[in-house]
Amino acid sequence: MTSSPDTPAKLVSDLAPGVVGTPLAATPLVSLAGVEKTYRSGKVSFEALKGVDLDVAAGEMVAIVGASGSGKTTLVNLIAGIDRPTSGTVTVDGIRLDVMGEEDLAVWRRARVGIVFQFFQLMPTLSALDNTLLPMELAGRGSRRSRRAEARLLLSAVGLEDRTDRLPAELSGGEQQRVALARAMACRPLILIGDEPTGNLDTETARSVFPLLRELNEAGTTVIYVTHDLGLAALARRVVTVRDGRVVADGATGQAPPPTPAFAYEKGRP
Repeated sequence: MTSSPDTPAKLVSDLAPGVVGTPLAATPLVSLAGVEKTYRSGKVSFEALKGVDLDVAAGEMVAIVGASGSGKTTLVNLIAGIDRPTSGTVTVDGIRLDVMGEEDLAVWRRARVGIVFQFFQLMPTLSALDNTLLPMELAGRGSRRSRRAEARLLLSAVGLEDRTDRLPAELSGGEQQRVALARAMACRPLILIGDEPTGNLDTETARSVFPLLRELNEAGTTVIYVTHDLGLAALARRVVTVRDGRVVADGATGQAPPPTPAFAYEKGRP
C-alpha cells in the first residue's frame, strides 16, 4: 500500500512512539517487582495481588487473562498509574509510579498512557470528534486548529471519517469502541492499555475491532490488554495468566501476525 502523508498509515507511524521493526529494548519498559495490593473496607481486607513480578519490553503485545476477581484488572491499573501498590515497586519507562503523588500520576498518565475501557467511557453530550479532542485539550497540545485536524485523522484511521459529528448514542457499540481507541491514541501514548476492551461487544464486532490494537502494536505502541476471551488472548504474542492474585503462567503464543498497513482501516469495514 502506498501512503501519502495524510493517510492513516502515515499518521500512526508518526503518532506511534516506536518504529516498526525496531528490536525490543533490553531494559523492560514496564517492571513490577514484589507487588502486593490489598484493599480494605473496615475490618475486612482482600489481597488482590500477591508478590507479582512482571516485565514487559517496549513493543510487546501482551494479553492478561484470568477468572473474575483474579487480579488482572488491578494489575493493569497499577501499570496505568490509576492505582498504587500496597508494597513492591512499579516502574514504567524508568519512572517509579509507586512513589508518585496523585497529581504527578495524573500528569504522567495523561502524557504516557492511553486507556480503552470495556464500557467506552465516552462523554455522552460530545460528538465523536470532540470526544477524541478531549485529551489533547486537557493536555494543552498545539493549537485548536491542529488538534481538530489530528482528531479527524485519528477518526479516519479507525474508519469513522463520516461519523465525526455523531453523538455516542448515534453510534453502534463497535463504532463507540473505535472512538474510544482514537481518543486513547490522541496524546501519542507510550503504552496502550485495554481493560476488557471488547468485553461489551458481541463476538463478531469484537473481532472486527481487535485488529486495530494489533495494527497499533505493529506501528510501535506497546499494547497490554485484559480479556476473558481466550481466542482474543491468543492473538497477542504473549499471554500472562493471573490466578488468585498471582502470575501462574507467562509465555509466548507463537503468533506471527501477517504484515498490515499500520492502523489503515478500510472505509466501510464493520
